[in-house]
Amino acid sequence: MRPAGSAKWLSDRRRKALAFLDEGHNLHETARLVRCDPSSVLRWRDQRAVEGESVFEVKRASGRPRKLTEKQRSRLTTMLLKGAMKHGYPTDLWTTQRIADLIEKRFGVSYHRDHIGRLMASLGWSHQKPDRRAKERDNAAIERWTREEWPRVKKRRRSGRPPRLH
Repeated sequence: MRPAGSAKWLSDRRRKALAFLDEGHNLHETARLVRCDPSSVLRWRDQRAVEGESVFEVKRASGRPRKLTEKQRSRLTTMLLKGAMKHGYPTDLWTTQRIADLIEKRFGVSYHRDHIGRLMASLGWSHQKPDRRAKERDNAAIERWTREEWPRVKKRRRSGRPPRLH
């Protein structure tokens, strides 16, 4: 496994290791000096013999390939924008399970619902919580009640007495 570090740092480490070898240090001594495995030094030496100076270029670690292609990811975004009800759900709320089911149904790719969040973040989507307020909510009436009725019904402490501790 490649160690953490910037590409420049990793490249400098390879240069140092090969410079030590060129100075006459043995494989194990070189590995100890640059703090790596001897097999890495051997690999860098052999690669330099074949590729030349390009051995010092640090390539990006590719990682695991994506399950969905770019075209599928684009199609998924289009499907999600149409809303959950267009895909047969009773509400327009997209849950991670619903998204996982849609992906499996449309693309034949299985995602666990716990990993859908990462997929959605990579598509530029953020986690949303549904608003738990009634559609019929009358904000003006609530404001009026809070201003006029609440002070009237609110329990007040009797003056002159300390509050009771429970």
